[in-house]
Amino acid sequence: MLQDLLKDAENRMKKTVFKYKDELAGIRTGRASTGIVENLEVDYYGSKMPLKQLATISTPEANQILIQTWDQNAVSAIEKAIQEANIGANPQTEGNLIRIILPPMTEERRKEIVKQLHKFAEEYRIILRNIRRDIKEEIEKLKKEGFSEDEVKKALDNLQKITDKYVKQINELTEEKEEEILSL
Repeated sequence: MLQDLLKDAENRMKKTVFKYKDELAGIRTGRASTGIVENLEVDYYGSKMPLKQLATISTPEANQILIQTWDQNAVSAIEKAIQEANIGANPQTEGNLIRIILPPMTEERRKEIVKQLHKFAEEYRIILRNIRRDIKEEIEKLKKEGFSEDEVKKALDNLQKITDKYVKQINELTEEKEEEILSL
């Protein structure tokens, strides 16, 4: 039972770090990246869809994102989603092609993005701590159901080690992204 709870904690934390990696791809560095726009929510015929399900996205140049829609009717909805996302560039449309030319980032903008990155990382560390808290409560309930104090203490120690491992991963990913943002 204790092992099942620890495995559950590990799986949930692993998914959280994976989601954080996905979200980091959408943070602009200085180069064009498909990750900046591919998960933008587009209001397409009354339902929200990620942009990557409506178009082919590529980066033909270091400062340019090219979006080729599969449906001409989706162009205006995609443009609107890009403008609302406030990525720092306006889309230019040519038929079913949408071109986004990203201006070079200023030092001030880079620092602002790094500040947002740290807030974002803290949100994910809080998610990990909440998972730890939930599992800790479950483990402590088992103490009342007859598990020995030693078993419970060992499980809580292991839970903390798992939490520390994933918090460290979040911190490492954040440092890498910060370096990428500031170096380009």
